Amino acid sequence: MSSQSILVVDDEPRARQGLTKTLEHWAKGKFRILSAAGGKEAIDVVERQAVHLLITDIRMPEMTGLTLLETLKRQDDYPAAIVISAYPQFEYAQEALRLGVLNYLLKPVSKYKLIEAVEEALKEKEKQMRAVLMEKVIDDKLMDVKVEDGKIRSSIKEAMRYVEEHYDQDVSLKRVARHVHLNASYFSVLFKEETDMTFREYVTRIRLQHAKELLVSTDMPVTEIAESVGYNTAKYFIKLFKQYEGVTPRAYRRRAFDT
Repeated sequence: MSSQSILVVDDEPRARQGLTKTLEHWAKGKFRILSAAGGKEAIDVVERQAVHLLITDIRMPEMTGLTLLETLKRQDDYPAAIVISAYPQFEYAQEALRLGVLNYLLKPVSKYKLIEAVEEALKEKEKQMRAVLMEKVIDDKLMDVKVEDGKIRSSIKEAMRYVEEHYDQDVSLKRVARHVHLNASYFSVLFKEETDMTFREYVTRIRLQHAKELLVSTDMPVTEIAESVGYNTAKYFIKLFKQYEGVTPRAYRRRAFDT
Protein backbone atom coordinates (compact mmCIF):
# COMPACT_ATOMS: atom_id res chain seq x y z
CA MET A 1 0.00 0.00 0.00
CA SER A 2 1.17 3.54 -0.74
CA SER A 3 2.79 5.53 2.05
CA GLN A 4 1.17 8.72 0.71
CA SER A 5 -2.15 9.67 2.26
CA ILE A 6 -5.15 11.88 1.52
CA LEU A 7 -7.14 13.01 4.53
CA VAL A 8 -10.82 13.97 4.24
CA VAL A 9 -12.17 16.14 7.08
CA ASP A 10 -15.92 16.78 7.37
CA ASP A 11 -18.26 16.70 10.37
CA GLU A 12 -21.17 15.49 8.22
CA PRO A 13 -20.96 11.66 8.08
CA ARG A 14 -22.74 11.36 4.74
CA ALA A 15 -20.55 13.97 3.03
CA ARG A 16 -17.38 12.50 4.56
CA GLN A 17 -18.27 8.96 3.48
CA GLY A 18 -19.20 10.12 -0.03
CA LEU A 19 -15.89 11.93 -0.54
CA THR A 20 -13.94 9.02 0.90
CA LYS A 21 -15.68 6.47 -1.31
CA THR A 22 -15.12 8.56 -4.45
CA LEU A 23 -11.42 8.95 -3.67
CA GLU A 24 -10.93 5.28 -2.82
CA HIS A 25 -12.43 4.30 -6.17
CA TRP A 26 -10.18 6.81 -7.96
CA ALA A 27 -6.97 6.02 -6.03
CA LYS A 28 -7.10 2.23 -6.57
CA GLY A 29 -4.59 1.73 -3.77
CA LYS A 30 -2.12 4.37 -4.95
CA PHE A 31 -3.00 6.57 -1.96
CA ARG A 32 -4.32 5.78 1.49
CA ILE A 33 -7.66 7.54 1.95
CA LEU A 34 -8.17 8.59 5.56
CA SER A 35 -10.99 10.50 7.18
CA ALA A 36 -11.67 12.59 10.28
CA ALA A 37 -14.90 13.97 11.73
CA GLY A 38 -13.36 17.28 12.79
CA GLY A 39 -10.29 19.46 13.11
CA LYS A 40 -8.95 18.02 16.36
CA GLU A 41 -9.25 14.47 15.07
CA ALA A 42 -7.51 15.55 11.86
CA ILE A 43 -4.59 17.00 13.83
CA ASP A 44 -4.26 13.68 15.69
CA VAL A 45 -4.09 11.86 12.34
CA VAL A 46 -1.45 14.25 10.94
CA GLU A 47 0.66 13.90 14.10
CA ARG A 48 0.65 10.10 13.73
CA GLN A 49 1.50 9.95 10.04
CA ALA A 50 2.41 12.05 7.03
CA VAL A 51 -0.51 13.44 5.03
CA HIS A 52 0.13 14.38 1.42
CA LEU A 53 -3.18 16.13 0.71
CA LEU A 54 -5.83 17.52 3.04
CA ILE A 55 -9.44 18.02 1.92
CA THR A 56 -11.45 19.86 4.54
CA ASP A 57 -14.87 21.40 5.03
CA ILE A 58 -14.78 24.98 6.30
CA ARG A 59 -17.65 25.15 8.79
CA MET A 60 -17.26 22.50 11.48
CA PRO A 61 -18.01 22.59 15.23
CA GLU A 62 -15.11 23.03 17.69
CA MET A 63 -12.60 23.89 14.96
CA THR A 64 -13.19 25.38 11.51
CA GLY A 65 -11.35 24.14 8.46
CA LEU A 66 -9.44 27.42 8.27
CA THR A 67 -8.33 27.12 11.90
CA LEU A 68 -7.22 23.56 11.14
CA LEU A 69 -5.13 24.82 8.21
CA GLU A 70 -3.66 27.63 10.31
CA THR A 71 -2.62 25.08 12.95
CA LEU A 72 -1.09 22.65 10.44
CA LYS A 73 0.78 25.45 8.65
CA ARG A 74 3.07 25.74 11.68
CA GLN A 75 4.42 22.28 10.90
CA ASP A 76 7.41 21.73 8.63
CA ASP A 77 5.68 19.29 6.28
CA TYR A 78 2.51 21.27 5.51
CA PRO A 79 0.18 19.18 3.32
CA ALA A 80 -1.37 20.45 0.13
CA ALA A 81 -4.93 21.54 0.84
CA ILE A 82 -8.34 21.77 -0.80
CA VAL A 83 -11.26 23.47 0.92
CA ILE A 84 -14.87 22.41 0.41
CA SER A 85 -17.65 24.73 1.54
CA ALA A 86 -21.35 25.32 1.19
CA TYR A 87 -20.63 29.04 1.59
CA PRO A 88 -19.24 31.14 -1.31
CA GLN A 89 -18.28 34.09 0.90
CA PHE A 90 -15.34 36.08 -0.47
CA GLU A 91 -13.78 36.33 3.01
CA TYR A 92 -13.55 32.54 3.28
CA ALA A 93 -11.93 32.21 -0.13
CA GLN A 94 -9.50 35.06 0.59
CA GLU A 95 -8.39 33.51 3.90
CA ALA A 96 -8.06 30.09 2.27
CA LEU A 97 -5.76 31.55 -0.39
CA ARG A 98 -3.65 33.21 2.30
CA LEU A 99 -3.19 29.81 3.91
CA GLY A 100 -1.94 28.32 0.65
CA VAL A 101 -5.10 26.38 -0.26
CA LEU A 102 -4.84 25.11 -3.84
CA ASN A 103 -8.56 24.95 -4.59
CA TYR A 104 -11.86 26.14 -3.14
CA LEU A 105 -14.83 23.94 -4.08
CA LEU A 106 -18.47 24.66 -3.40
CA LYS A 107 -20.90 21.98 -2.26
CA PRO A 108 -22.37 19.91 -3.71
CA VAL A 109 -19.11 18.82 -5.37
CA SER A 110 -19.37 16.58 -8.43
CA LYS A 111 -17.08 13.55 -8.62
CA TYR A 112 -15.46 15.02 -11.74
CA LYS A 113 -14.70 18.36 -10.07
CA LEU A 114 -13.34 16.62 -6.96
CA ILE A 115 -10.99 14.31 -8.88
CA GLU A 116 -9.83 17.15 -11.13
CA ALA A 117 -9.01 19.31 -8.09
CA VAL A 118 -7.25 16.43 -6.33
CA GLU A 119 -5.07 15.62 -9.35
CA GLU A 120 -4.10 19.27 -9.79
CA ALA A 121 -3.27 19.60 -6.08
CA LEU A 122 -1.13 16.45 -6.12
CA LYS A 123 0.82 17.71 -9.13
CA GLU A 124 1.48 21.01 -7.36
CA LYS A 125 2.54 19.21 -4.17
CA GLU A 126 4.92 17.08 -6.23
CA LYS A 127 6.49 20.24 -7.70
CA GLN A 128 6.92 21.71 -4.22
CA MET A 129 8.51 18.53 -2.88
CA ARG A 130 10.87 18.37 -5.85
CA ALA A 131 11.89 22.00 -5.31
CA VAL A 132 12.67 21.25 -1.66
CA LEU A 133 14.73 18.21 -2.62
CA MET A 134 16.62 20.17 -5.27
CA GLU A 135 17.54 22.80 -2.68
CA LYS A 136 19.13 20.06 -0.59
CA VAL A 137 21.50 18.99 -3.36
CA ILE A 138 22.93 22.44 -4.14
CA ASP A 139 26.72 22.54 -3.91
CA ASP A 140 27.69 25.69 -2.01
CA LYS A 141 31.05 26.03 -3.77
CA LEU A 142 29.44 25.82 -7.20
CA MET A 143 26.83 28.33 -6.11
CA ASP A 144 29.57 30.73 -4.94
CA VAL A 145 31.21 30.53 -8.37
CA LYS A 146 27.89 31.32 -10.09
CA VAL A 147 27.38 34.32 -7.82
CA GLU A 148 30.82 35.62 -8.83
CA ASP A 149 30.18 34.87 -12.51
CA GLY A 150 30.50 38.51 -13.57
CA LYS A 151 34.08 38.67 -12.30
CA ILE A 152 35.30 35.53 -14.06
CA ARG A 153 37.22 35.77 -17.34
CA SER A 154 35.41 34.75 -20.50
CA SER A 155 37.83 31.90 -21.26
CA ILE A 156 37.19 30.33 -17.85
CA LYS A 157 33.43 30.85 -18.22
CA GLU A 158 33.61 29.00 -21.52
CA ALA A 159 35.59 26.20 -19.87
CA MET A 160 32.98 25.92 -17.12
CA ARG A 161 30.18 25.88 -19.70
CA TYR A 162 31.99 23.13 -21.62
CA VAL A 163 32.28 21.00 -18.46
CA GLU A 164 28.59 21.51 -17.62
CA GLU A 165 27.62 20.35 -21.11
CA HIS A 166 30.04 17.40 -21.31
CA TYR A 167 30.44 16.25 -17.67
CA ASP A 168 29.35 12.72 -18.63
CA GLN A 169 32.22 12.46 -21.14
CA ASP A 170 36.01 12.76 -21.03
CA VAL A 171 36.58 16.30 -19.78
CA SER A 172 40.32 16.22 -19.15
CA LEU A 173 42.21 19.40 -18.37
CA LYS A 174 44.13 19.19 -21.64
CA ARG A 175 40.99 18.77 -23.73
CA VAL A 176 39.21 21.72 -22.12
CA ALA A 177 42.33 23.91 -22.27
CA ARG A 178 42.55 23.17 -25.97
CA HIS A 179 38.84 24.01 -26.36
CA VAL A 180 39.42 27.50 -24.91
CA HIS A 181 42.72 27.95 -26.79
CA LEU A 182 44.98 28.10 -23.73
CA ASN A 183 48.17 26.34 -22.73
CA ALA A 184 47.26 23.51 -20.32
CA SER A 185 49.61 24.65 -17.55
CA TYR A 186 48.49 28.28 -17.78
CA PHE A 187 44.84 27.20 -17.94
CA SER A 188 45.25 25.11 -14.78
CA VAL A 189 46.68 28.05 -12.81
CA LEU A 190 44.15 30.53 -14.20
CA PHE A 191 41.20 28.26 -13.45
CA LYS A 192 42.26 27.95 -9.81
CA GLU A 193 42.72 31.72 -9.50
CA GLU A 194 39.32 32.48 -11.00
CA THR A 195 37.20 29.84 -9.24
CA ASP A 196 39.13 29.01 -6.05
CA MET A 197 38.97 25.37 -7.17
CA THR A 198 41.27 23.15 -9.14
CA PHE A 199 39.90 22.07 -12.50
CA ARG A 200 39.64 18.49 -11.27
CA GLU A 201 37.65 19.54 -8.20
CA TYR A 202 35.26 21.55 -10.37
CA VAL A 203 34.61 18.58 -12.67
CA THR A 204 34.03 16.33 -9.66
CA ARG A 205 31.60 18.76 -8.04
CA ILE A 206 29.64 19.18 -11.29
CA ARG A 207 29.37 15.43 -11.69
CA LEU A 208 28.36 14.86 -8.09
CA GLN A 209 25.79 17.66 -8.32
CA HIS A 210 24.08 15.84 -11.17
CA ALA A 211 24.43 12.54 -9.30
CA LYS A 212 22.69 14.00 -6.24
CA GLU A 213 19.84 15.28 -8.40
CA LEU A 214 19.36 11.79 -9.83
CA LEU A 215 19.54 10.21 -6.37
CA VAL A 216 16.67 12.32 -5.03
CA SER A 217 14.51 12.51 -8.17
CA THR A 218 14.76 8.98 -9.60
CA ASP A 219 15.06 5.38 -8.46
CA MET A 220 18.03 4.71 -10.75
CA PRO A 221 20.56 2.25 -9.28
CA VAL A 222 23.82 3.77 -8.05
CA THR A 223 25.79 1.91 -10.74
CA GLU A 224 23.70 3.53 -13.49
CA ILE A 225 23.98 6.97 -11.91
CA ALA A 226 27.76 6.59 -11.72
CA GLU A 227 27.93 5.81 -15.42
CA SER A 228 25.50 8.57 -16.39
CA VAL A 229 27.67 11.25 -14.74
CA GLY A 230 30.93 10.10 -16.30
CA TYR A 231 32.44 7.42 -14.06
CA ASN A 232 33.43 4.03 -15.49
CA THR A 233 33.19 2.23 -12.17
CA ALA A 234 30.67 2.58 -9.36
CA LYS A 235 33.41 1.85 -6.82
CA TYR A 236 35.37 5.00 -7.69
CA PHE A 237 32.17 7.06 -7.86
CA ILE A 238 31.10 5.89 -4.38
CA LYS A 239 34.57 6.68 -3.01
CA LEU A 240 34.46 10.25 -4.38
CA PHE A 241 30.85 10.74 -3.28
CA LYS A 242 31.67 9.75 0.30
CA GLN A 243 34.76 11.97 0.25
CA TYR A 244 32.73 15.05 -0.73
CA GLU A 245 29.37 14.34 0.96
CA GLY A 246 30.44 12.32 3.99
CA VAL A 247 28.03 9.47 3.22
CA THR A 248 27.54 6.86 0.51
CA PRO A 249 25.12 7.56 -2.36
CA ARG A 250 22.55 5.15 -0.91
CA ALA A 251 22.74 6.77 2.52
CA TYR A 252 22.42 10.20 0.89
CA ARG A 253 19.27 9.08 -0.93
CA ARG A 254 17.71 7.76 2.31
CA ARG A 255 18.63 10.89 4.24
CA ALA A 256 17.15 13.19 1.58
CA PHE A 257 13.71 11.63 2.06
CA ASP A 258 13.95 11.34 5.84
CA THR A 259 14.59 15.06 6.42
